[in-house]
Amino acid sequence: MKIRERIGGLRAEMNRQKIDIYIIPSTDAHSSEYVGEYFKARQHMTGFTGSAGTAVFTKDKAALWTDGRYFIQAEQELTGTGITLCKSGEPDCDTIEQFLRKELPAGGTIGFDGRTMGVSEGKIYEEIAIEKAGTVHFQTDLVGRIWKVRPALPAEKAFLLAKRYTGESTASKLERVRAFMDEKGADIHLLSSLDDIAWLLNVRGNDVAYCPLILSYLLLYKDHAEIYADGRKFSEEIQKEFDKNNIFIHDYEQIYKAVENLPKDSRILLDPGRVNYSLYQKIPGEVRMIEQENPEIRMKCVKNHIEVKNIKNAHLKDAVAGIRFMRWLKKKAESGEIRALSERSVSQKLEDFRRAQEGYLEASFEPISAFAEHGAIVHYSASEESNAPLDTGSFLLMDTGGHYLEGSTDITRTFALGEVPKKQKEDFTLVARAMLRLMNTRFLYGCSGANLDCIAREVFWKEKVNFNHGTGHGVGYLTNVHEAPISFRWKEGSQPAPVLERNMVITDEPGIYLEGSHGIRLENELLVCADEKNEYGQFMRFEPLTFVPIDLDAIVPEKMSAEEKKMLNDYHSEVYRKTESFLDAEEKEWLKRYTRPV
Repeated sequence: MKIRERIGGLRAEMNRQKIDIYIIPSTDAHSSEYVGEYFKARQHMTGFTGSAGTAVFTKDKAALWTDGRYFIQAEQELTGTGITLCKSGEPDCDTIEQFLRKELPAGGTIGFDGRTMGVSEGKIYEEIAIEKAGTVHFQTDLVGRIWKVRPALPAEKAFLLAKRYTGESTASKLERVRAFMDEKGADIHLLSSLDDIAWLLNVRGNDVAYCPLILSYLLLYKDHAEIYADGRKFSEEIQKEFDKNNIFIHDYEQIYKAVENLPKDSRILLDPGRVNYSLYQKIPGEVRMIEQENPEIRMKCVKNHIEVKNIKNAHLKDAVAGIRFMRWLKKKAESGEIRALSERSVSQKLEDFRRAQEGYLEASFEPISAFAEHGAIVHYSASEESNAPLDTGSFLLMDTGGHYLEGSTDITRTFALGEVPKKQKEDFTLVARAMLRLMNTRFLYGCSGANLDCIAREVFWKEKVNFNHGTGHGVGYLTNVHEAPISFRWKEGSQPAPVLERNMVITDEPGIYLEGSHGIRLENELLVCADEKNEYGQFMRFEPLTFVPIDLDAIVPEKMSAEEKKMLNDYHSEVYRKTESFLDAEEKEWLKRYTRPV
């Protein structure tokens, strides 16, 4: 088998380099969630296609760590490879660090490609090696040595995003970031994260699947900036904008030499969570490092009023595409023609409806189109081999989104195809109740997503069930559809969850997944808004941005409280009011039926 052959080749290289354990993460040189084909080393070595996971190889063991979104998928894709699945966060699963401490021999060497390893992880592996009187080897990409036909780095053209979309000029953003640098006493700011660079310079590209970003690094000085990227990507219009802002273009790989030659008395601001280990190691010891979160992260997370206006327009376009798709799908189910369709063909049909909308660019992530038991695989992606034919009697879960010039969308709807069993309808109603309750929450300013996550989960916990993923994530403006730092997640990470601020955008997406049977997820994007201010403080609320009906064919009204029915009816009233002017008479008549009061 190919995977076993590749692992054999990797072990041969490990032996040549005297490396005892080799680690392969999922990221590129920029800590990106989604990566271009060139950087899919972990997928190449394991066959696991999920976006998150870390593979570790010893001389006689192979293991892959991933999170709860991918447990079912990883078990299927790793079958026959000899690679053990390690379920991150599960009580009987060692962490990668625990595994390394057990497996690394005294005086041994841990290896990894430092360009694709985060600073914090690299430091941990370095500490473990020192504990065993060993070393780390991070200068060599062993996978690159055995990857026979590796895809080339992309050479797609970049484009400038006009101020009517961004709401703020590059000059203004540079001024804000430089003011932050002054506060922190920094002379230079190193940026490696593609979404931060794209936001700061108001440029977008096509170098990463589903993320309109450019492979690049940036060194920002007090009076100029240097971008390290393939200069052929930049049009004359972009170069003029760069000239206006004293931004100079250098070759992509020259960043390592530039960092190595930083002035010895300089003070550099960088985010260790968004800079790779190799780049970090190149910084001269005499340079003072100011290590903290990139200021661009919080700046871009709070959208300005022009971005908010644009985002609302993008969601209306997306709603029209979603409504037309839902109507088409329901008609196919009613007529029996559904049996001629498959997971991939309906996904393409939805994409066609989106492409008919003005300003549409591309999908904002790999679409999930999952029928029946495939819906229980949280991040399932239909391949040519797994592509299931549709039929009546079960659910079709579709988690999709689009990038428009006016912003990015992310929506999940689960559709009943024909009549589905009562138990499945009750599960659907549970998910709808959770989504609606969180969407309609009022809360005091100062709350984070960690404070509010239990509002969605409470209805699940009462039934002694749960879902093994976050309830929501931030959404970028034509950058990453999963945008840090906000989320709905009851388990906080190493950093406290940030306060929810006005004009942040976050998803609300609870779900339920029964392996071998069905999966249900419902997702709306929400805008954080200021509500009433009184003697108790500033109250906040959410405004829905997503306006596609919740499938009433799957709702069991008697399982909902009067308050929850009102939430559903009010939402559906808004769906109709917001979208009717974009629809023809037949479409409006259909929509009335699927937004009727329950």
